[in-house]
Amino acid sequence: MNNKPGTPVTVIGLGLMGQALAGAFLKAGHPTTVWNRTTSKADQLVALGARLAPTVGDAIRAGALTIICVTDYQAMHELLGASDIELRGTMLINLTSGDSTQAREAAQWAEQRGAHYLDGAIMAIPPAIGSADAVILHSGPQSDFEAHRSTLDALGTVTYLGADHGLASLYDVAGLAMMWSVLNAWLQGTALLRTAGVDAATYAPFAQQIATGVAEWLPGYAQQIDSGSFPAEVSALETDARAMAHLIEESEAVGVNAELPKLIKAMADRAITAGHGGEQYPVLIEEFGKPRND
Repeated sequence: MNNKPGTPVTVIGLGLMGQALAGAFLKAGHPTTVWNRTTSKADQLVALGARLAPTVGDAIRAGALTIICVTDYQAMHELLGASDIELRGTMLINLTSGDSTQAREAAQWAEQRGAHYLDGAIMAIPPAIGSADAVILHSGPQSDFEAHRSTLDALGTVTYLGADHGLASLYDVAGLAMMWSVLNAWLQGTALLRTAGVDAATYAPFAQQIATGVAEWLPGYAQQIDSGSFPAEVSALETDARAMAHLIEESEAVGVNAELPKLIKAMADRAITAGHGGEQYPVLIEEFGKPRND
């Protein structure tokens, strides 16, 4: 079935994100039932038309689908694992943060209890929920996602990743890796330029231009990784390593922390020692793809 506007939904967990989720459903015209241990967190939603359920079981029975967004997977299991909670036939969408193993185990647990289950990840801050800027990732059976997609659209840009329930969690942390890496690179450059009296606001547009340019390399570099062939079409890794050494030397000369560039160069040096110095930068996937034993 395809949900229509007016489909009843349930939101369990009313932290800032849970409140935003419930608010978006209400704004889109969905009768919304909510539940939270601290009932006062529902006051504003109730004023907007939400129904506060007296129990978790009552909340689940009220909706055609149930969104749960709580502290962690343990909290989810504690709430839904009680003997008096009936999950058979329930469409459960878990937007609680966790890792891919937890997601897969939760899916198996939910399905053993007769529930339909999608795992998800929210790539947005609470104020963005309900707008196109809020990207909500889902993984699990595609039929379950498609059956409720029109309702989920109230939350933002909903995206289906695949049948593996762990994919949403993996995409989540992969996105965080991108975010922190870009920000850390910008902070490194900002620290360097501040030694010459250049403020962060002056550097930011240049850094943004560099980040945008580098992002354009990703599809071509992805082809190299997927094919396992890394011809040096632009620059060889050994050339990049010399530039890394220059960054380290400059950082140390002006009194800026060089830990980050040293870490990157250490990985490049290992790849060069392994015989990959003449290949292009994406060959470092071999270093990222294996654990360190020290």
